[in-house]
Amino acid sequence: MPTWEDVLAIGATLPEVVESSWFRTPCLRVRKTSFCRMKEDGETLVVRVVDEEDKVALMRMDPDVFFTTPHYDGYAYILVRLSRVDLARLRELLEDAWRVSAPKRLVAAHDG
Repeated sequence: MPTWEDVLAIGATLPEVVESSWFRTPCLRVRKTSFCRMKEDGETLVVRVVDEEDKVALMRMDPDVFFTTPHYDGYAYILVRLSRVDLARLRELLEDAWRVSAPKRLVAAHDG
């Protein structure tokens, strides 16, 4: 099962990512924009996605891993059960969230 330490390790591979806090929980930011955070339960990660269509597609693809609550209706954020997500998928989700959140020039520089 991935942990917050795994999330930090993945974040460390992306340019200008720092650990911070958001709603009194740990989060990752690129510059001043948060793109994921740990929920208060310590078992669920909130991750930014491209849009709500992406969110719905993820939930349909794997409802054991991805879900939402009414609080996140209308927002491009998905909830991820860390106990059910594999590390490769988590890495992909976090990189995608970083790409959506980072300035375009930073993403372009990262892509080379």
